[in-house]
Amino acid sequence: MRTGLSALLIVGAWATFAAGPASAVGAPEPTRTSGAPASAGLLDAMQRDFGLTKTQAEARLAAEKTATAVESDARRAAGAAYGGSWFDAKSGKLTVAVTAGASDTAVDSVRKTGATVRTVKHSAKQLDAAKSRIDKLAAPEGVSNWYVDAKASSVVVAVVAAQRADNDVRTFLSKARAAGPVKVEEATSAPETFAAGTVGGDPFYTGNVRCSIGFSVHGGFVTAGHCGGAGQGVSGWDRSYIGNIQGSSFPGNDYAWVNVGSGWWTVPVVLGWGTISDRLVRGSNEAPVGSSICRSGSTTHWHCGTVLAKNETVNYSQGAVHQMTKTSVCAEPGDSGGSFISGDQAQGVTSGGWGNCSGGGETWYQPINEILSRYGLTLHTA
Repeated sequence: MRTGLSALLIVGAWATFAAGPASAVGAPEPTRTSGAPASAGLLDAMQRDFGLTKTQAEARLAAEKTATAVESDARRAAGAAYGGSWFDAKSGKLTVAVTAGASDTAVDSVRKTGATVRTVKHSAKQLDAAKSRIDKLAAPEGVSNWYVDAKASSVVVAVVAAQRADNDVRTFLSKARAAGPVKVEEATSAPETFAAGTVGGDPFYTGNVRCSIGFSVHGGFVTAGHCGGAGQGVSGWDRSYIGNIQGSSFPGNDYAWVNVGSGWWTVPVVLGWGTISDRLVRGSNEAPVGSSICRSGSTTHWHCGTVLAKNETVNYSQGAVHQMTKTSVCAEPGDSGGSFISGDQAQGVTSGGWGNCSGGGETWYQPINEILSRYGLTLHTA
């Protein structure tokens, strides 16, 4: 029985079973999909989480796939005038920002890719440089996170409302404004990681910490760095030994990878928890801002939302984590390390956020391609 369940747990998902094997609690045995992005379950989840009709959900998925393919071409066409890009759900097109000084040739080239053009004040290069300067500042707890917002053509710094008047926060904002164009917004609450204490029957543990598996790689799986340090042993839902954490980084980054052995193996699947059919993983093409995205985790299972921002710095109590992607997807303790996926493309592993899946919230993930590059890993794909 352990081996059969192991295949699902290590799946490159974020596997986890609430009280043991799905069959042990009367749940239907998970099934494999054909890999088609617009499965009935995915469409149902998008209808539920976005308030769409089935036809609207199908149209959005198709438009997002096109936008993802267009983004790299549009970026090249804009050249030095590139100011960022995002998917516009209303128009169903990718919007590309270009600086006011862009040549007519560059603008026409961007439009020829099928993207909509918007004029902005600052280039992406200028904004990224400003954010890098802010990254070097010591952030107080009252500063939640900061990121480049292509729409606003500025670096947005989020501050916890109750601490806006704090002297350390004011000092940080003053230094941030000196680093480049800054817009201040209010954060609902401070971000927290989503690890959890031991809960009987759940799938992967490091000591007394429960987290969720992210994606299968050849030889193991990736997850969140705050779930454990290099060398720590990892056990599965049944407490049987899986392997050891081979590399881990947190804070600064939030990723880790675990080798797999002892009767466990990897498969390129993200669990759908009965909400949708299990998802086959076919690649890791990065979805643009504005795209729909879904998350799978051991506590709250399957939820969907929107990509809100990229290359964001999140200021946890343990320290800042860089190059994160923010989403409107909810999560709760125990979901850490779990899979973020768009269609059949792996996006990243769950790090932390604020709120919950009853009242809503926001969640950040560490992009998968950075993790693969850092450790020289190869994503296990179908």
